[in-house]
Amino acid sequence: MTVTRRPVVESDTPLLFALYSSTRQEELSLVPWSAAQKQAFLEMQFAGQVEGYRTTHPGATHEMICLDGRPVGRIYWDLQPARLHILDITIAPESRNQGIGSTVLNQFLGSTPVTIYVESFNRSLRLFDRLGFRPISVDGFLVLLERQ
Repeated sequence: MTVTRRPVVESDTPLLFALYSSTRQEELSLVPWSAAQKQAFLEMQFAGQVEGYRTTHPGATHEMICLDGRPVGRIYWDLQPARLHILDITIAPESRNQGIGSTVLNQFLGSTPVTIYVESFNRSLRLFDRLGFRPISVDGFLVLLERQ
């Protein structure tokens, strides 16, 4: 198993949307919307996330995570003066729990503190805890984690 990263290109947009959508399926299963309404909501939220990251982190790096050369996820990160902040890391559902996320995150751990916001109900909290991330603040359901 070889895990690599490469820059996001325009043709990755459908996969990026699918990755984003995969993170929202559980909550969307709770609303009584039609499939068309859910799709429209996902498209609006995805566009908002893309624009939000571009606006708040203009120098951030957006990369595809590849397993044996095949894209299976994405990571969006921003190297700041005192830390490296991960804006988002998502692995496709069919590729989760194979050590891909750990492999990628370990590539960032080392000489500078690494931070990431994670929702308090997100299952990935176990991964971050295992890698030594600790909560440093809580804002509603968002937990800011840091690994020194």
